[in-house]
Amino acid sequence: MQIGFIFRQLPALYGVAKLELLNKLGLIDILLKRQHGYLKIEKYPNIEESRKTFMSKQKNKLYIALISIHGLIRGKNLELGRDADTGGQTLYVIELAQALSRHPDVRQVDLITRRVVDEAVADDYAEPVEMLSDNLRIVRINAGPDEYIRKEQLWEHLDEFADNVATFFGTSGQLPDIIHSHYADAGLVGTHLANLFGIPLIHTGHSLGRVKHSRLLAGGLKAQEIEDRYNMTNRIEAEEKTLATAERVITSTHQEIEEQYDLYDYYQPEQMCVVPPGINLKQFKPPIGEELNSAIFDEFVQHLKEPNKPIILALSRPDKRKNITVLVEAYGQSSRLQEMANLMIVAGNRDDIDDLEEGAQEVFHELLVAIDRYDIYGKVAVPKHHRRDQVPMIYRIAATSGGVFVNPALTEPFGLTLIEAAASGLPILATEDGGPRDIIGNCRNGFLIDPLESSTITDALLKLLTDKKLWQSCVEKGLKGVRANYSWDAHAKSYLNLIRPIAQRSEKLIRKPLRRRAELYRDRAVVSDLDQNLIGDDRSLERLIAVLREHRKSTLFVIATGRRLDMALRVMKKHKIPEPDILIVSGGTEIYYAPELTVDNAWARHIDSMWSPNKVRKILDDFPGLEKQPKSEQSRFKLSYYIDPEIADIKEIKRLLYKEEQSVHVQMAFGQYLDILPLRASKGMALRYVADRWQIPLEYIFVAGGSGADEDMMRGNTLAAVVANRHHEELSQLPDIDRIYFSDNAYAEGILEALDHYDFFNKYKDSKEIKHYHVSA
Repeated sequence: MQIGFIFRQLPALYGVAKLELLNKLGLIDILLKRQHGYLKIEKYPNIEESRKTFMSKQKNKLYIALISIHGLIRGKNLELGRDADTGGQTLYVIELAQALSRHPDVRQVDLITRRVVDEAVADDYAEPVEMLSDNLRIVRINAGPDEYIRKEQLWEHLDEFADNVATFFGTSGQLPDIIHSHYADAGLVGTHLANLFGIPLIHTGHSLGRVKHSRLLAGGLKAQEIEDRYNMTNRIEAEEKTLATAERVITSTHQEIEEQYDLYDYYQPEQMCVVPPGINLKQFKPPIGEELNSAIFDEFVQHLKEPNKPIILALSRPDKRKNITVLVEAYGQSSRLQEMANLMIVAGNRDDIDDLEEGAQEVFHELLVAIDRYDIYGKVAVPKHHRRDQVPMIYRIAATSGGVFVNPALTEPFGLTLIEAAASGLPILATEDGGPRDIIGNCRNGFLIDPLESSTITDALLKLLTDKKLWQSCVEKGLKGVRANYSWDAHAKSYLNLIRPIAQRSEKLIRKPLRRRAELYRDRAVVSDLDQNLIGDDRSLERLIAVLREHRKSTLFVIATGRRLDMALRVMKKHKIPEPDILIVSGGTEIYYAPELTVDNAWARHIDSMWSPNKVRKILDDFPGLEKQPKSEQSRFKLSYYIDPEIADIKEIKRLLYKEEQSVHVQMAFGQYLDILPLRASKGMALRYVADRWQIPLEYIFVAGGSGADEDMMRGNTLAAVVANRHHEELSQLPDIDRIYFSDNAYAEGILEALDHYDFFNKYKDSKEIKHYHVSA
């Protein structure tokens, strides 16, 4: 009889209980330890000696309880993408559990989730215990109704879940050394258990409520709709309580800490640790040499004139933030790049571009226009379809060809595709914003590029494609760096180094005296134009940025500019202006939200009503005194002209457009710039839209402006100010000019002066009771 076979048939028994049963069976072979996935068998003369040896060697190993409540979790055939709750987090916790269980310093891993008994899902999810290996099991806990429900409906059942987990720990006869909660719901349960049993809590947020709230507003939902549908108050309260209790919070990148967790009242930097997630190195691996003979290669290169050239590969969603068009421009502007390589852009799946959502349509329109502008047909492939399971092969095809992977996104919180590409044998180029800094810093397998300057992409690509030794060095460093930093085994090693002293109580977080604001969301906003307000005096700008960061938890920072998104980001970068919480660009026609520049599509739909830009262009084509500004200043909802006021009369322009039944908003700035916008669009209208979405009264909004384009932001109930260098005659017509504060100082110093004048950060301070959550575990 095989001892390993018998041992695996006893999933409910652990440690001594198994040994005693084996002794009763008359077996002397004892399973002593498990290392690297292999069972080791040793023989001892008697069971007592074996028991003592076994217990001694198990004593210093860790028992880790991972809690991930929502979604459908099982050990094989994961149903990823079945719904919004069964996705990346599900895969993450399974692969984390498996990696930890393989480590020799881990005695036991329990992945605790909710039990589901529902005919609509597989019977697997009803099994109370699912053994994945000798020391890894999925434990399913009853809570709430039997059937499968989405995570937003789980909040009222979490107390029951926590009590049942506590009962499970009690009946199993052992407490975990560490509890690791995943997402806000598990964080709330983990907080309860940590305080009940005195067990250290580790937490991973995966997605944060405050950030999600911004994205949902951008998606067109109103605040009350968000609350009704997503229970956002419960979620954010749970996240605050978790931060008040957890010994450590694990994130994927430093940017996640600085731009997301920093919004929380109980955030403190010492609590945060970056441990990047691992990837599956069996799936993403270097090429074997047969990739160019595959059917997918033939399909993808069918429109290329010279398909055997190296492939410059980009792979992302058709999202404006992914900035794919700049890669086409970099390629199109370099005849040398075109001679050396082909360009392949894999941007989602499509049958008909007109059937895609508006943002994706706009991306493909820009791509196709750029391809046509540079006449690079036959050199660029934009495949229409690919399956998820083909992605590793796509990377390997590019690697086999001697190509390069490029991620030119405007912002990239993590950069998983970069790790996948590196693991597949590709050198990488990536935006210098966000997670790629960490990845290239760890792997040293490519270069950071400025996503707003196509020349930096061209130069880096030529450097890699013309130097085979450099290309090969980047490939080798990437493979080595991924294995050392981004494999699941590497993740488990870093993770255990982090939690071991916490589990042993030799390291404890020293908590600062933090307190909770009474307001759930930020309750005021500072709004400023970019040019001649923020820009002009870098020293005072630094002081203003420091003040805004100090009050970040209570105050939204909003930039409203006439510049296009890419031009605004370029100027902000040059002057080291941090990404604002809300960025209003192109004269109020586009609104973007941090931390990922999420576009507000609801605003775009709202202002699109009766907008006919082609007709407007035709009407104004030959108008005396008007000259079109460069393409860099034009956008979907903004037509920009230079105007000579000596020749062109703005009142006459308005009359002509209205006569032609064009519903437009006409505005002039600095006496020389004329913008034609949709009737519903302006900086002021965009600001009031944002105020309504965030439910911030206009009396709580400070606005620093100065040109005619800022006029309607400064009307009404906002706290308006004009800095000294912008005392412009365009504002002299304001009916309520007496209520505007005119600063004696210029630029950012003038903004600071005006904020002091209004006593802005102390005004309307809420006197509600402050909430205190921290209970030491």
